[in-house]
Parts: sequence; structure tokens; C-alpha cells
Amino acid sequence: MRILSVCGSLREGSTNAAVLRTARAVAPPEIDVDSYDRLGDLPHFNPDDDQEPLHPAVADLRSRLESADAVLFCTPEYAGALPGSFKNLLDWSVGAEAMYRKPMAWINASWAATGAANAHASLRIVLGYLNVDIVEDACVHIPVGRDLLDADGLVHDEATRAAILGALTTLAKR
Repeated sequence: MRILSVCGSLREGSTNAAVLRTARAVAPPEIDVDSYDRLGDLPHFNPDDDQEPLHPAVADLRSRLESADAVLFCTPEYAGALPGSFKNLLDWSVGAEAMYRKPMAWINASWAATGAANAHASLRIVLGYLNVDIVEDACVHIPVGRDLLDADGLVHDEATRAAILGALTTLAKR
């Protein structure tokens, strides 16, 4: 099982990125977690540019989405919505069939009182337009603060690691 993990944050030291790095670290041998790390390389979406030859970063994104059996997102909320760069990635995904009926889930790592609810509600709406298979049992809220991270940028708290593994394996079973 190959799962593509996609972080919605460009921020150095992002707890969302830490969650996905931890997912890769705790994944059992039968689950290969491929970390997408080219969010900042994608050009601004323009439907006129959605034709061959595609920008190399867009071609790479679509190829990795196509080769994945499932996709796991972890994104923060900026100003009450999805981060613009992450929405841009989703917009580039609309023109391809790489995500059609593909199992997808997200981990909401926000520890804020609002819990990034608006970002994840927006993500659900956008994914609906992409006709993906949202794996509801794998869409979880696992609050991760900086105090749960080691110097290596991984979550060190065992209960949190177990919850991340649970979401990952639930998605993989789909």
C-alpha cells in the first residue's frame, strides 16, 4: 500500500509536517508513505496552463497522485480557511483524474480552540468536487503542540504516535 502524504503548510517546523513525518516513521512495512514536499514549487493555478507540456512540478504532483493507492492530508487553517498554497495544489488536481475515487483522509493537528474546523470543512468541499473516497474513520483530530515534538521533528508522545498510526492503518485498509 502506497500512501502519499501531503502537508498544507510551507512553514519550517510545521506541526502538520511533523505529524506526516511521524506517520512515515511509524508506518508498518506493508505501508509505504511517500511524502510530497514540493508544495512551494507549484505555479499559481491557471486553467490556461493546464495542458501539455505541464510545468514540471505539476507533472510530478499528478504522477505521484496517480501512483498512490491513497492520500493523507494534514493542513493548518490560515485566516479561517485552507492555506492558499495548499488550495493551489488542490486546484491543480482538478484537471487530472489521478484523485478520482481514490481513498483520502486527513489528520487535523490543530490544538487551537476552533480546531481548524473551517479549513477541514473547506477541504471536504473541495474533495467532493474531486470525487474522492473520503475515509471518514481515518479523518481524525489529533492535537499536536510543539511540546510533543523531539529535536528530530517527530512526535515523541506515544499516545499521539499511536493515534497517528491508527489513522494511517485505517486509511490503508480502504
